[in-house]
Amino acid sequence: MDPNNAIRPDYALPEFQGERQQLIDEGLTEQQATRSLTALWNFNNNAEKVRWTARQVHLEEARQRAEEDEAQRLQDLKDEEEATRLEDRKKNKNKYAPIKRGKVPSDPTILPAQYATRRLKAGDYCELHYFTNKGLDEAKVATLIAEPDALVMLPAADGVHSWVPAAAVKDPKAAPVTKDENLTWEEFNEVAPRIISFMKLTAGATHPTYSNKKLCYCTSRNNDVAGTLQ
Repeated sequence: MDPNNAIRPDYALPEFQGERQQLIDEGLTEQQATRSLTALWNFNNNAEKVRWTARQVHLEEARQRAEEDEAQRLQDLKDEEEATRLEDRKKNKNKYAPIKRGKVPSDPTILPAQYATRRLKAGDYCELHYFTNKGLDEAKVATLIAEPDALVMLPAADGVHSWVPAAAVKDPKAAPVTKDENLTWEEFNEVAPRIISFMKLTAGATHPTYSNKKLCYCTSRNNDVAGTLQ
């Protein structure tokens, strides 16, 4: 307990009669005994204050040394980690190469059947069914189960035969394709934005033209009037 907060007792009270009596038996009066007890308490309290102050100074110095030691330890650790990082940076330059931040595409990726992709790239007619929800789901399933290395031979427009992936050829045993005129309005609304986006992204499938001063996309340069409005 802090001796600076100690309260000096009143040695004139009856509870201290025993202490006073010991001094009275030595030849002191009642008042002298009370003053002697008070003086003795003050002496001891002052000594306790000195020891308390010295102890607090010692504790504060120890606390400061501990804080300084901890700060030095953390700084040494930081310096060691920085040296390790710089060494690793020298050895692995590619690891710290800056990453180019590109714009994240907002349009969903459209992955129709390879058969539909091949038809559009060749500028041939392709059923809208392949761009409906059902058609895209069928293409996803076909991708998972198709033989990735299977090839078939097909004749080109010039009569030359070439090998193409089997997935790019319409399978006669595949699920039936809904004709364009039999599509529902809901399915047509699914197809329209998808096929336009895919036609714009597919090299060779379309070319831009203008109709009534509005940008359109056509699948044939010989029939710009049949373009699709953007």
